[in-house]
Amino acid sequence: MGLGIGLVGLPNVGKSTTFNALTKAQNAESANYPFCTIEPNKAVVPVPDPRLDELAKIVNPERIQHSTLDFVDIAGLVKGASQGEGLGNKFLSNIRETEVILQIVRCFEDENITHVEGSIDPVRDIEIIETELLLADMESLEKRITALQRKAKGNDRDAKLQLPVAEALLKHLEAGQPAATFPDAENEAFKILEKELRLLSSKEIIYGANVDEEGLAEDNEYVQALKAYAAERNREVIKLCAKIEEEMVEFDEEEKKEMLESLGVEESGLDQIIRKGFEKLGLMSYFTAGVKEVRSWTIRQGTTAPKAAAVIHNDFEKGFIRAEVISYEDFIACGGEAGAKEAGKMRLEGKDYIIQDGDVMHFRFNV
Repeated sequence: MGLGIGLVGLPNVGKSTTFNALTKAQNAESANYPFCTIEPNKAVVPVPDPRLDELAKIVNPERIQHSTLDFVDIAGLVKGASQGEGLGNKFLSNIRETEVILQIVRCFEDENITHVEGSIDPVRDIEIIETELLLADMESLEKRITALQRKAKGNDRDAKLQLPVAEALLKHLEAGQPAATFPDAENEAFKILEKELRLLSSKEIIYGANVDEEGLAEDNEYVQALKAYAAERNREVIKLCAKIEEEMVEFDEEEKKEMLESLGVEESGLDQIIRKGFEKLGLMSYFTAGVKEVRSWTIRQGTTAPKAAAVIHNDFEKGFIRAEVISYEDFIACGGEAGAKEAGKMRLEGKDYIIQDGDVMHFRFNV
């Protein structure tokens, strides 16, 4: 399922280092100068889910297959990007192709790593980027309004419906407010504009606070300022040390756990980012558990059983008869499928069943 999370930020904030650690591959060049990343690096990242390991203990499969997310490392933006500064609109278009933005924000001092603005100020950095996203949206919307005005004069019905909403949205953006907070967001005309223009400021944003080692255990002043800013906008902050995450790439799980404990951290910042990105995309997982494979399948929240079956193979949806369902908790508690059947914990569900996160599924179909 090709759903992208775009890593954005000013130059030299740790995006490529974060990307390297996320993908467990040193294929995104890192260097201490702006625009080291020129072409967007793309990678598919497994979604951490300890439930798969628990299922595997019971089933003893040949392999385990996780759900995945697409991450895109997009080159650093600077002031004036919407007007072509730096590497300009090229990168704004790369962001447009993603569905969630992970904005990496530098929250540490290091005189050996230059900052394009000359000082450390996470709120200023965020506002620079989000202003560029707003300006890019305004430019797209102004062009659309011109086209709608022309069509409305010709009595085009759709244009007449969309024009007042587009004009109201432009005023909203001009006031410095993102499309995500547009008060008439349920209006069908707004939804059309949002979809067709792929508005940058309507996307979900997660802030990744990149700290040094000392900043992991206790929030420094930069993280505190960032969290206060995010709270006002109902956005989430995930703290990580990109440098340490990259160092842990080669660690096994036990070594990684020991390292995190020594730093006073319970969970990797990258694992938090992946899980939160999965959630922000409106995704969830169901499982299949057999001797060949224990696997997590990615679906949208609210998906029906036949549509979920289609993720495995289209024929499963076409010939759907019923689904045999065991909740993850019941599967574990009963020691597997046989025990769940004996305990009456397996359910037969039809076409209207809405899949729940963690359901262990077996589809019956006939084509």
